[in-house]
Amino acid sequence: MQNQVVSREEWLEARRALLLKEKEATHLRDRVNAERMALPGVKVDKPYVFDTPQGRKTLSDLFDGRTQLLVYHFMLGPEWDAGCPGCSFLSDHVDGTLPHLNNHDVTWVAVSRAPLEKIEAYKARMGWKFPWASSSGTDFNFDYQVSFTPQDLARGQVVYNFSAIDADDANDELPGMSAFYKNEKGEVFHTYSSYARGLEEMVGTLMILDRAPKGRNEDSTMNFVKRHDEYEPAQKAPSCCH
Repeated sequence: MQNQVVSREEWLEARRALLLKEKEATHLRDRVNAERMALPGVKVDKPYVFDTPQGRKTLSDLFDGRTQLLVYHFMLGPEWDAGCPGCSFLSDHVDGTLPHLNNHDVTWVAVSRAPLEKIEAYKARMGWKFPWASSSGTDFNFDYQVSFTPQDLARGQVVYNFSAIDADDANDELPGMSAFYKNEKGEVFHTYSSYARGLEEMVGTLMILDRAPKGRNEDSTMNFVKRHDEYEPAQKAPSCCH
């Protein structure tokens, strides 16, 4: 640890100053959450149909009897052999939340363009239980700006995270999360989408690391992340005493 070493009194003074900023951030988060919930909705009229282990399902079917649906746009393209390590990292945090989300009238579903058999094989490898559907053959991923054709990328720019970005900074698949609401008439509305670092708060490990002495200890954003079955056995630091 390279931090300055000080007396307990000096540490308390610095910690109390930081606590004021942490409280400011908490109150700002509360205000942002309120504005997020106040966003208007856009009616979804397009008849998207997905492949699931239970058969073909519409977007409305994916709600599974609830009124709120969160779709995680998982990066697993039709030609990919494995899911994105970053999406896999986030998805490691999902299964334990499902009973709580479901009890709170929220359904979580991952959606990818890969065919269902590839999704099922990777899901089994990772040991996950959450619902995961294939949008293969639909415009769903393209309409929610998380998938891009070779023609899109060849134009030099694509729209991601609500802005134009250089195609060199993009990929055929990018991550995101979209929220939907279904009313009593069965009408579905798109209420929210988040992309890129907007997804970080859903990754509990990052939030925990931010409180560790070395933080995320990364050279570039999440460069330390691997699929959970690809880490080498953890090595303990050598003891300083004998």
